Amino acid sequence: MNQLIKSLPIVLRAAGEAEEVAQAAAIAAWKHAAGDGLKDHAVPVKLENRTLTVAVADVIWQKQLHAMRGQMLFRVNSILGQPIVSTIEFVVDPRIAKARAEAPRRQEESLDNEVPLELWSAANAIHDKELRKSFLKTAMAALKRKASER
Repeated sequence: MNQLIKSLPIVLRAAGEAEEVAQAAAIAAWKHAAGDGLKDHAVPVKLENRTLTVAVADVIWQKQLHAMRGQMLFRVNSILGQPIVSTIEFVVDPRIAKARAEAPRRQEESLDNEVPLELWSAANAIHDKELRKSFLKTAMAALKRKASER
């Protein structure tokens, strides 16, 4: 996972303006910046208009993380190697936070022909096969979530 995180700036440069890649990278950066202590309490949902939306289980987590927002913003953008995220919004949604916390950590899913060309192009900058696969899974999950919101 650390190799994937280190390769995010390269992937973002290779992807250019591809929103799907920026969203997948921002979500991966949040997960890394937040660490194991927050992974079950603060779940990144989407990146839209440079705002990273993170679902939290309750108002207590929302207030606590809001106080840490500047620090988390700095960490995320440092991981990304550029200011992709301009603000972080914490939304209370116990359903999303709970569903993500209970979801299996790693599900083996085949990457099929649904992967957009921009993602394949960006993923080609990742030389490690497992890291590339992980990146594509994250990006596809983000795209599916975005499509279901429409």
